[in-house]
Amino acid sequence: MSKKIIMTPDDIRRTLARIAHEIIEQNKTMDNLILVGMRTRGVPLAKRLAANIEAFEKSRIPVGALDISPYRDDISSPDIQPVVHRTNIPTSIEGKSIMLVDDVLYTGRSTRAAMDALIALGRPRLIQLAVLIDRGHREMPIRPDYIGKNVPSSRHEEIQVQLMETDGIDEVAIISQDTNKPTRSEHRKANSFKRSYHDAGK
Repeated sequence: MSKKIIMTPDDIRRTLARIAHEIIEQNKTMDNLILVGMRTRGVPLAKRLAANIEAFEKSRIPVGALDISPYRDDISSPDIQPVVHRTNIPTSIEGKSIMLVDDVLYTGRSTRAAMDALIALGRPRLIQLAVLIDRGHREMPIRPDYIGKNVPSSRHEEIQVQLMETDGIDEVAIISQDTNKPTRSEHRKANSFKRSYHDAGK
C-alpha cells in the first residue's frame, strides 16, 4: 500500500478561498444562501467556506449539517443499520438556495441521498453542489457546480481527506493498494504447489 499527498494545508486553504470567490460570483445575492455540509467532513468544509464568504463579502451565511444515512441506497442487508447522526439546519430551507458541501464526489449516490434528505425538509428554490475533490466514476447523472480539485483515480484507490476539525490534520492523499500483491487464494495455491513438489522429491 502506498500513499501520495495531493493536497497540503496551504493547498486546501487556497482551494476553499477560490471556491468561496466562485460562489460569490455565481450567486447574485447571499441573502437566501444556506451552506449545508454533508456529514462528516462536509460540515467543517461548509463552515470554512462560510467564514471565507463572510471575510470577502461581510455577509454571514447560515451553515447546517445534513445526515444522509436514512436515505442511502448502498445498504442492502436489513441486518445492517446505518449510524444516524443529527441533521441540524438553523433555518427553513423553503425557497432558499442550498449549497451542498462534501469532501469527495465519487459515484454520486451520496449526493442523491443528500438531495432526498433536503427535499424531505422542504422545497428549496435551488440546490447547488460544492466538493473539495471530484474523483470521477459517476453512477448517477450528478455534476458539481464548484470543484476544488479533479483527481483521476482508479476504483481500487482510496481518496483520503483529513481535516483539522475531524482528524487533527489538513491533508488529501491517494491511497493505492498493491495490485501486484498475491491474494490469499494465490498464496494457498503457491503453498500447495510447494508441498506437492517437496513430497514428490521424497
